[in-house]
Amino acid sequence: MSENGRQLGLGLQTDKSPGNYGLLARIAEDAGFDVVTTFNDLWFQPALPALLEIAAATTRVRVGPSCLNPFTVHPVEIAGQTAVLDAASNGRAFLGLARGTWLEPLGLDQSDPVTAIRETWEIVRRLLAGDDSGFTGRRFSLPQGQRLRFPILRDEVPLLVGTWAPRLAAFAGEKAHELKVGGSANPDVVPVLRERIANPDVGIVLGAVTVVDDDGARARRIARREVALYLAVVAELDPTVEVDPELIGRVREHVDADDHDAAGSLIPDDLLDRFSFAGTPDEVAEHAEAVFAAGARRVDFGTPHGAPEQRGVELLCKGVLPQLRVAV
Repeated sequence: MSENGRQLGLGLQTDKSPGNYGLLARIAEDAGFDVVTTFNDLWFQPALPALLEIAAATTRVRVGPSCLNPFTVHPVEIAGQTAVLDAASNGRAFLGLARGTWLEPLGLDQSDPVTAIRETWEIVRRLLAGDDSGFTGRRFSLPQGQRLRFPILRDEVPLLVGTWAPRLAAFAGEKAHELKVGGSANPDVVPVLRERIANPDVGIVLGAVTVVDDDGARARRIARREVALYLAVVAELDPTVEVDPELIGRVREHVDADDHDAAGSLIPDDLLDRFSFAGTPDEVAEHAEAVFAAGARRVDFGTPHGAPEQRGVELLCKGVLPQLRVAV
């Protein structure tokens, strides 16, 4: 962490071959990043194998998923995964929990996500602490006398809650160390979430598509393609942004037709800047600086970083991070 309390994270999509996660994590750690996290998006690789590789390749950065959900992974399994990662990283793990996105095609019951996540955290907390007194919730339960049957390094790990929603943000204010707003690079949303959290000790994390390139126009062109994939989801979640429904509809039509270039070309610059960090190293640093100035504790620079990805990560390390570390 820098002297001014700012933290920087690298967010990796789990679409890589084994070995690449550790390579990128080492580059980030050597440069001074504080966190390396992997997503747990449906249809991609599960977060845990990549996180174990990252843990083995690093010694200092915090590692954890952004985020697991209790609808595709049971809380007991989440507790076990968390304990394994914490042991593998020698006490550097955190747990990210969220409602999850794009799960509707699976036909899962995602009703009352606040209760589901609250009870998940209660079960994880009890299992890490070795509490075998049992728990009976409305959604999940833990039988009396049951505990994890392997050594636990720490009886507690930090919780990150991923959400835009008021009720989950309030839960984060009660129980979490951090709240992450995924898919946002918008400084204006930080004070909104701060009010919803109602706890100054809980840090706010903004994470979004990031593309860094010496050619700023190229970076923004790549970022537009990526943002187009989820614009319809995040635009309606951000209370500070008004987006023409017709624009969203046209973007969605092109995405559904697998024409991502056409979809991205419809996104104007001001909208792109709300939902991505994209441009030259100086431009990305300036954008992240605005997010910190709004009150965020951490910025997570998310996939795809650049083309190729390693080059984008190196530009983040050499061109962006130093500017944010010296900023006051």
